[in-house]
Amino acid sequence: MTTRAAQCACGALIAIARGDPDAVVMCHCDACQRRSGSPFGVAAYWSSDDVKVKGAFNSYRRPTDSGRGVTNHFCPQCGVTVFFVPENKVDMVGVPVGAFADPSFPPPVRSVWEQGRHPWCEFSVDLQHFPQGRG
Repeated sequence: MTTRAAQCACGALIAIARGDPDAVVMCHCDACQRRSGSPFGVAAYWSSDDVKVKGAFNSYRRPTDSGRGVTNHFCPQCGVTVFFVPENKVDMVGVPVGAFADPSFPPPVRSVWEQGRHPWCEFSVDLQHFPQGRG
């Protein structure tokens, strides 16, 4: 079974994910843009049973464009978010794909909250497209 390790910039916080993600999703909402510092966030989702965390972390609950919250868990030393839990799926753990630093990571299967997409963001992978959440 595949095991992948995501980590923060300083390496003090690590999330180890077992198996393939249930989904990889690209999100263009304002909150994901601000969390990632990018025009979109890309996250992979696993069952919470398949993700083990090593290291200390702080947590921050933020609202989302859907009205449900997400609790981000980030390194107290470097501030990088390594995993998060969406309130609408508390049995799932999201991990920002960039934290894996793996160019062979599976591509996203859908793009959500495209109403906030920067018009110059074009993608070569085949995606399901949603103006808001998947609904």
